[in-house]
Amino acid sequence: MSTDSSDLFGALFETPPATRTVPVLVPMPAPKPYSYAVPDGMAVEPGSVVQVPLGPRQVIGVVWDGGEDGVDPKKLRPISHVFDCPPLTKEMRDFIDWVASYTLSPPGLVARMALRAPNAFEPEPMVEGLRFVGGAPERMTPARARVLDIAGDGLSWTRSGLAHAAGVSTSVVDGLVSQGIFETVFLPPPPVVAKPDPDFVAARLEGPQRDAADEILAEVRTGEFSVSLIDGVTGSGKTEVYFEAIAETLKRGKQVLILLPEIALTASFLERFHDRFGAKPAEWHSDLAPRTREKVWRQAVTGEVRVVAGARSALFLPFEDLGLIIVDEEHDPAYKQEDRVYYNARDMAVVRARIADFPVVLVSATPSVESQVNGQSGRYTTIHMPTRFGDAALPDLHLIDMRRHAPERGGFLSPVLIRAIGKTVEKQQQALLFLNRRGYAPLTLCRVCGHRFQCPQCSSWLVEHRFKRQLQCHQCGHAERTPEACPECGTLDHLVACGPGVERIAEEVERHFPDARTIVLSSDMMGGVKRLRLELEAIAKGEADIVIGTQLVAKGHNFPLMTLVGIIDSDLGLANGDPRAAERTFQLLSQVTGRAGRTGLKSHGLLQTYQPQHPVMQAIVSGDASAFYEREIAERERAILPPFGRLASIIVSAETRHDAENHARGIRNAAPNVSGISVLGPAEAPLALVRGRHRFRLLVHGRRNSDMQAFLRAMLAQAPKERGSVHVQLDVDPQSFL
Repeated sequence: MSTDSSDLFGALFETPPATRTVPVLVPMPAPKPYSYAVPDGMAVEPGSVVQVPLGPRQVIGVVWDGGEDGVDPKKLRPISHVFDCPPLTKEMRDFIDWVASYTLSPPGLVARMALRAPNAFEPEPMVEGLRFVGGAPERMTPARARVLDIAGDGLSWTRSGLAHAAGVSTSVVDGLVSQGIFETVFLPPPPVVAKPDPDFVAARLEGPQRDAADEILAEVRTGEFSVSLIDGVTGSGKTEVYFEAIAETLKRGKQVLILLPEIALTASFLERFHDRFGAKPAEWHSDLAPRTREKVWRQAVTGEVRVVAGARSALFLPFEDLGLIIVDEEHDPAYKQEDRVYYNARDMAVVRARIADFPVVLVSATPSVESQVNGQSGRYTTIHMPTRFGDAALPDLHLIDMRRHAPERGGFLSPVLIRAIGKTVEKQQQALLFLNRRGYAPLTLCRVCGHRFQCPQCSSWLVEHRFKRQLQCHQCGHAERTPEACPECGTLDHLVACGPGVERIAEEVERHFPDARTIVLSSDMMGGVKRLRLELEAIAKGEADIVIGTQLVAKGHNFPLMTLVGIIDSDLGLANGDPRAAERTFQLLSQVTGRAGRTGLKSHGLLQTYQPQHPVMQAIVSGDASAFYEREIAERERAILPPFGRLASIIVSAETRHDAENHARGIRNAAPNVSGISVLGPAEAPLALVRGRHRFRLLVHGRRNSDMQAFLRAMLAQAPKERGSVHVQLDVDPQSFL
């Protein structure tokens, strides 16, 4: 918080003498809380949110556990202010400590994630309202009569609310106020969302849905810690099943958190929730207006908000009485945060539930290998939903061998896929073409001298975005105008785009189907989240014939008229050294093909591939997910990779390659000799240069029962200290290997 906050809360006033001390956790990378004096007359307890001096600034902090440290209070700076805010619960403080210990992050930075709305720490101001006190106006009009008729029940109204209910302007209400017909009253601030009603609509469940709901309810009704994994094919009704768990939790008077990987794009989910419970959940994500975030934070900590649907950061909201966490699409990589505090929200959700002793439900059509293994071992209760709801059937999937059915020169669509698109459009149904590559082309080069356009700050090619007439770096955001001549040899009109992005596929589609209505969905399109939501609504209403999109289209959307899904480059995700490459490709392609046929129409999925015999391709078209998981789990076990082993990644970056490499070698040399744990590297990271910083990488590999955190603490304690431009990033359980 800025220095100006001290004036607001009276921090500069003279403080009375102090008689005791307390530890206060401040939002900075300190290894432990700092001690502060408590002025006489000030009441604080563990969890109290306070303002304290830190150097020349006033900052927010939390009174932590540990009691007095024996230091004379007169030698310490006093707490400046105690906010009128419910304290963080013991379970929440334990959760913060656990996350800090597991990820080896400073506890202050973890606590900072729970205190992301500083203007919400004081109660919201009362709202000025009006109440009818009797009497009649000097001159009665139809508009005034409507106002008096509505307000005559004696309830209090806001000025604008009363005018809206009566269908008049606020000036009509003001005229009655001036004549003494109404008195001014003060009302509590309105809730950010209405309270959901668990009995608003009776659940319509049948067959496997009913059985799955009964299993979930049996776990939820115990009120104790448990982990349930709903493993159901796309369209099987998983959402309706966990809605029953939410309803039961609300009836028990508890709050609910629903984690979603792309909350900003899930307007359809919010509508489904509203249809079931009569009100939308409160949202929590980075796209919220600051004032709304403050209201959600305040009303979650006071218990007024009963259900929050949010992105991974919602896991650190300090709920008053949280009783259930739902992690939808639990396999999604978006749950991994890779900034400041590196954590996986799915795994930390299980930890939070265990600490506070309540159930957690993981949901996916393609569960992670880790969750599958936990289900097989009995740590999780697995609930299978192998069929789609109602009359809907899974799409018929087929591979297109691109070696036999090659596209025309300069194109990327097989003739087989083009014919299928044409038949789909003729039937007035929708086709989805998926390519997980933004822009027009991933590489631009000069066909005369061979010059390749590369980011000046990163070891990555510049991606052409023809709609914006720019070359962009997808690592650092660098952008430059697409030139007409080669900057190396000066030759005009000899720059060539290599490979396809979604924009290039759209160009090819328009050449083949000029009369079709085409929409391109990509996270970097103009208009941001609002435009994406509008376009998703348009697709759901049938206002597009052909949809071309990146992984955004795989996020659980329901397109009733979608009967064809074409995967442009099914092999794309397999072309790297990521040990999770096969798993992620299987998950992504399964999710995308699952967009088709969700309302019962006959549907098809066509996957263009140059590796038709690859186990991932065979598993997808055969529908034999269990065989794929069995093979993938066996390979992980042989290699002692998660969940049978443990990994930690250390990235060392610096402004010069020499400094980064030397510091990485210093860390490697400091590794203790521990049986069962080895250190690989250092080696240049696959992305060796990002934002002008050179990067070296070490990978720590241990067995499942290894004390990885103790090993890392010992190694970093003996390693050289960060100096100059050197920076060290530690990621326990890494998801990215770039």
